[in-house]
Amino acid sequence: MALTGIAIFKMLPKTNCKECGFPTCLAFAMALASGKAELAACPYVSEEAKEKLSAASAPPIRPVKIDMKDAQITTGGETVFFRHEKTFFNPTILAGTLNSDLSDADIDAKLSAFMKMQFERVGFNLRPQMFVVKDVNGDAAKFAAVAKAIVDKSDAAIVLMSDKVEVLKAGAEAAKERKPVLYAATAANADAVGGLAKEMGLPVVAKADGYDALAELTTKLTGMGLQDIILDSGARTIKQVLQDNIAIRRAPLLAQFKPFGFPTINLPCEMTDDPMKEALYASICIAKYGGIVVLKDLDPTYIFPLLLQRLNIYTDPQRPMIVTPGIYPLNNPDENSIIAITTNFALTYFIVTGEIEGSKVPTWLLIKDTEGLSVMTAWAAGKFSGDDVGMFVKKCGIVDKAKTRSLIIPGYAAAISGDLEEELPDWKILIGPREAAHIPAFFKAQ
Repeated sequence: MALTGIAIFKMLPKTNCKECGFPTCLAFAMALASGKAELAACPYVSEEAKEKLSAASAPPIRPVKIDMKDAQITTGGETVFFRHEKTFFNPTILAGTLNSDLSDADIDAKLSAFMKMQFERVGFNLRPQMFVVKDVNGDAAKFAAVAKAIVDKSDAAIVLMSDKVEVLKAGAEAAKERKPVLYAATAANADAVGGLAKEMGLPVVAKADGYDALAELTTKLTGMGLQDIILDSGARTIKQVLQDNIAIRRAPLLAQFKPFGFPTINLPCEMTDDPMKEALYASICIAKYGGIVVLKDLDPTYIFPLLLQRLNIYTDPQRPMIVTPGIYPLNNPDENSIIAITTNFALTYFIVTGEIEGSKVPTWLLIKDTEGLSVMTAWAAGKFSGDDVGMFVKKCGIVDKAKTRSLIIPGYAAAISGDLEEELPDWKILIGPREAAHIPAFFKAQ
C-alpha cells in the first residue's frame, strides 16, 4: 500500500462515529491500509481526502462483486502472495457448466441438484455458487432461455460464455437482474464485448494467449472505462495454468503491475475429460490463486472435498475458528439432565454436538473459552486446567439451570479431574470418552 494506517488516519474526519463498523477512526485507517476495509464505508470522509485516498486504499487486485439471487460474492481483492503473511479473503468461486443445447429436463435436473448441494461444516454452509452458460451452437434464443432458467430456478451467479456478441447480448438481457459476467472479451472483439459490458454495467472476462497480449487487452478495456475485469490467460494445461496464476498474482502484488491487478478464471472443464483429473486440476487452481474455477458437472463426490479444501485455505491462519463460550442446551434438557464440557474450537464443538444430538440424550453442554484450541492443545497450553474449568462452571450460570452435580469432561483432559474435584467439591467428575463416536453410548449409560 502507498500509505500507512497513520497517514490515512490523518485524512479521516476523526469523529469515531463507528458507522464504518470499526470502533475508532484509527482502527478503520489501519484496516484500510491492510486491505480489510473500503473507503466507501466512511460516510463523512471529505471529497478531497477521498480523491487522495481512493487510489492508495484500493487493493492491488481489484475485488469484483458478482450477484447471486439474494447475495453478492466477491472474487479478487487479495493483498498477499502467501496465506501465512496475513490471510486470503475471498474464496474461490466454484462453477458448473450448462451447455445451451441441453434439454429442458436436463437443465431443471441440474438446477435442482445445485440448489440441494449444500453442506454444513463447522458452522459454515459450503456450496458451489455459479453456473457458466456455454454456447455450443450459436442459438441466441436457446442460450437466453438457459440463462433465464438459472435466474428463475436457482440463486446461482452466472457467467455467459460465447464468442458471438449477439448471443452474449441475448443472454445478458435474459439474466440482467443477476448481472452476469460476460465471457469473453478478446483482441478480436474487445470493442463489441467491452461496449456491451459497459452499456449494461456487467463484469467481463479478458481472454488472451500470453502475458503481453493479456496486458494489452486489459489496458484497452480499462481505457474504455471498465473496471470489473476477470483474467483468462488462455492456458488449458494445468502446468501452464499454474504458472500463469502465479505470474498474474505476483505482478500486481510485488511489482504494482496494474494490467494484471484483477482476479482470474480457470477452466479445468476444458483441460481433461477424466472427472478425477478435472477435480485434481480444480484443487490446484483453488490452492494457487484461481478466482473462479469452472467444472463440467457439479458432482458431490468431487465438489465436497473441493469445498473443504477451499474452507481450509480461506480460513484465517492467525485466528482459529471458534464458537461463543456459554451454555448450550441439546435435546431439550431439564434440571435433571447431564452436564458436559468441552472447548470452543469450532470443529470440536460441531463434532461433539452432532454426536450428542444423535444420542437423543438431553444434555447441558458447557463451552469454555480456550481461544479456539482443541481439548489436548488447550490442556497442554494451560487453558483447560482444573482451576479454570472449575471457575467457569461456577460462573457460567449452570447451577441456576440444573440440579445435576455431575460433570462429564473430555477423555483427553482426564488429568484435570483431581484439580477439578478440589475446585468443585460438591460435584462428581466423570471422565468421558476420548473419541466423539463413543459419546452416545457413554451418555446413555449415565
